[in-house]
Amino acid sequence: MNRPIRTGNDSDEARARILEVAEERFRSVGYHRTSVADIAAKLGMSPANVYRFFPSRNAINESICGRLVNEIAEIAFAIARTNEPATEKLDQLLTAIHSHTKMTLVKERYMHDLIATATRENWAIAKAHIERMVAIVEAIIREGIESGQFQVEDAAEAARAVRLAFMPFFHPILIEHCVQQRGDTEADMRGQIRFILKALGKSDQAACRIPA
Repeated sequence: MNRPIRTGNDSDEARARILEVAEERFRSVGYHRTSVADIAAKLGMSPANVYRFFPSRNAINESICGRLVNEIAEIAFAIARTNEPATEKLDQLLTAIHSHTKMTLVKERYMHDLIATATRENWAIAKAHIERMVAIVEAIIREGIESGQFQVEDAAEAARAVRLAFMPFFHPILIEHCVQQRGDTEADMRGQIRFILKALGKSDQAACRIPA
């Protein structure tokens, strides 16, 4: 049985409950087949009441998309905070991003479609996510420069270059194309990571620790 949604001073709880129901619906039938009326009906309230907490249907879409990309960001932050060498951090980070994006495509297709739409239409949440991920990569590269593992001069410029070089393996639309064309993307992904690390000027000693 659904819990009755409370209003008034409990607006944060109400918003959270609306998003919980919306996400459940998105995962089962897709965001494009979910209306505010569907969400409201599940909560036992009117669509007008939903709009008290979200100004539009798009605001709900962006909030759910934000939850999804935050999962990726949390993985990235966790890797960046480890004590591993910068070369291994970057390798682990790029591998994790690829694996998560591919897993979403294969196992959570409706959620993949939401992220793909956000990316294609350049939603604010998608732009902010990309900027955040580039900032994390930049921080790792800067660590590598300071420790002598990377030989580039400008960490910010290098991070943007890494993003462009790795785009086929994390961009939701491009990775869908890769999977459809080649199925197994693992070998290509590993090769591209090796290329990126070499371009950053990683040492031969660090190269020995990066799996082929």
